[in-house]
This record gives sequence, C-alpha cells and structure tokens, in this order.
Amino acid sequence: MSEQLGVGSRVEHQHFGKGVIVDTASEFYIIWFKSQQGTKSISKDYDGLTTIEEVAGGAASEGITITDIEQALSNILDQRLHEMQMVPIGPRWKRGNMILKPGDPTLQSKEVPIETFFHKIVMVRDRLRVMEQKINAHKVMTDDEKVDLQQYITAIYGSLTTFNVLFKEAHHQFKGASGNP
Repeated sequence: MSEQLGVGSRVEHQHFGKGVIVDTASEFYIIWFKSQQGTKSISKDYDGLTTIEEVAGGAASEGITITDIEQALSNILDQRLHEMQMVPIGPRWKRGNMILKPGDPTLQSKEVPIETFFHKIVMVRDRLRVMEQKINAHKVMTDDEKVDLQQYITAIYGSLTTFNVLFKEAHHQFKGASGNP
C-alpha cells in the first residue's frame, strides 16, 4: 500500500477483517479492528491491506485527538446505520410458522412465518445496538446518564433472550446483564 492514508480511512486486512485507521506514524498505521475489538499496528508497506474508503493523509494527520477519533468512528457508524447484517436463522425453524391462538375460541388464529418474525427480532436487536452506540458516543450526556440508559438497554436484551432459540449462531444471540444468553 503506497499511498498515505489518513485517520478515518476504512481498510480491510486479510486476517483481521475491516478496520479504521485511528492514528498514523512514519512507517505504520494504527488500525482499530472490530474483529479484535482493539488496535493493531500495521506497516504502511503491508500488501495485505486493502483501502475501502480513503481519507487523505499527510501532515494534517499529526496531533490527532480523541475527539478526531470519536468523529471518525461516529461517521462510520452513521454510514453503517442502513446496512443490514445477515444473521442466519436456525435450520430447524426454516419454512416454519408461528401460530398465535387467542384464548377465545370464537376468534381466528393468526399464522406468521417464523422467518418473518425472526427478521423483525434481528431488526430490533440491530436498532438497540445503534441506540447503545449513539448513547455511548453522545457528547453532552454525563457518564452517569449514559450508564443509567445502558442499564435499560441491557435489561431489554435480557428480556429478549427468550428468542435466542431462533438464532443459528450463538454470537448473534441476545445477552442479558450476566453476559449469558
């Protein structure tokens, strides 16, 4: 990779996946990788790094503040708001139906494809995650206010653990306050 990328550039590493440049040095980039939930120093000459979205580098990238990094990450989160992650449903639920049967026998039951219901559960989960990120990145709220709201979100996740049975992969499931599904 010969060009000089600036802070906020989105890149993809062949082993660590997608990341964001959060700082630069003379010979390497410091990149935050989602898969690692942390940063890695990668040589600017490393061939296994692909540019996804370039932010110009140069002398202006020296003296980077935490505010600059927060802004770069906030911009990326805003761009990803409309992206949908593919979350697979458990194979035993494919082509199944959920039947809602009222207690009153004179009323008609309602059948809903489980995949439709699952899609809505995944959308709720994704929107909760975005809300959580926006709360944590909020510049005006105090840490106490953020923690207070975060406790409500954690409780919501806990209430939704009932639906974990629908997920094919455990890492997509809801986690409550204890961290266990």
